[in-house]
Amino acid sequence: MSTVHDFPEKSGSASNRTARVLADRAAGEAYVASVCFKHGPPRLTGVELEFTVHHADDPARPLDPDVLATTLGPHTPRTLSPGSPASPLPAGSPVSLEPGCQVEISALPQASLRELDAVVTADLHHLRDRLARHHLVLGETGIDAHRAPRRLLHTPRYAAMERRFTPIGPGGLTMMCSTAGLQICVDAGEPEHYAARWAAVHAMGPPLLALFANSRVHAGRDTGHASARWLAVHDTEAVRTRTATVAGDDPAGAWAARLMDVPLMVLPRGDRPWDAPDGLTFADWIDGRGAAALLPRPTVADLDYHLTTMFTPVRPQGYLEIRYLDAQPPDEWLAPVALVSALLARPATAEKVREVCARVEGRWTTAARRGLADPELAAAAAALADLGCAELSATGLAEGSITGISESVQGRVYRARSEA
Repeated sequence: MSTVHDFPEKSGSASNRTARVLADRAAGEAYVASVCFKHGPPRLTGVELEFTVHHADDPARPLDPDVLATTLGPHTPRTLSPGSPASPLPAGSPVSLEPGCQVEISALPQASLRELDAVVTADLHHLRDRLARHHLVLGETGIDAHRAPRRLLHTPRYAAMERRFTPIGPGGLTMMCSTAGLQICVDAGEPEHYAARWAAVHAMGPPLLALFANSRVHAGRDTGHASARWLAVHDTEAVRTRTATVAGDDPAGAWAARLMDVPLMVLPRGDRPWDAPDGLTFADWIDGRGAAALLPRPTVADLDYHLTTMFTPVRPQGYLEIRYLDAQPPDEWLAPVALVSALLARPATAEKVREVCARVEGRWTTAARRGLADPELAAAAAALADLGCAELSATGLAEGSITGISESVQGRVYRARSEA
């Protein structure tokens, strides 16, 4: 749920976006299409790493936000400590917190995975060292295996989200306060390739979700599901979490149209509660329909904020934010990032991805529930592992790293086959 933008900023200054009123729906759609799918040669890769935080001697003990603030020191986000300098970690990664005080580091995008590995390794080492001084450790799975969800950050946005999601069911609070993901950020690609690249990152989603799923145990209970984290996300609010339109040559246009018809999740209103009028879509707001008649006309900045309330498997933000993977143990984040990067390294490889995943495309729920116990997903994951490991040399990683990643990825496939 991070709102940190790690890739080049949207066009226009912040003051211009705040002041620029959207004339009509067409203007809103044009803006979304232009900022969410920036074209160009794929150059950069970034990663956002979320982790639950636990007491080393008793991981089920509740986390005290004040202790975490003391632990993070100058890196404490202002959502927890308003007076904090909120300094990035030494290698430049900003720190943010999710509602349950899951820690997230958003590594600045790099031109090679070798450089990204160096940045993340340095910042993770610094973060873990600070935590260790206070006998805290980072979690190793995509959901809190020890504690029930409890909101620890008291911000207007998160309070409004909790009120909105609670009547729907437990998924919303669980997603907010108990889950941790590994989010991979890649460039959208050149105009002639970006639609195929968009399709490929979706097609590989279910088998990769199954391959790296590790969030079966939540709050001390075996859920029976490979990725309880992903099921919690999908149980939140379908209009925000369902997969985007993948088919067709204009994903930007389809995404822009969808955003106009999604109801507002929250409405920033200073010191007043941020609860949005029920059912009010962004298009309604632009056109002044219903409760929007009592609101100021929306600006580009309002639309920017609306974009942050989408929790789809892949979220376009000028770059493609791949959001479907469970958080991995702190020392094991590179393997899934390298595999995804390798699978997208060349247009021809991305096309093969779509071919090997065709039979399991869209099977998100099966992947989250059964993981590699599903034979078709296991076969697709094995094919992706073979395809991606053969392309790892294109990632710029050292030979030793490539060997270790290949062994890690293929080992997952082998263990799944053995268990089957």
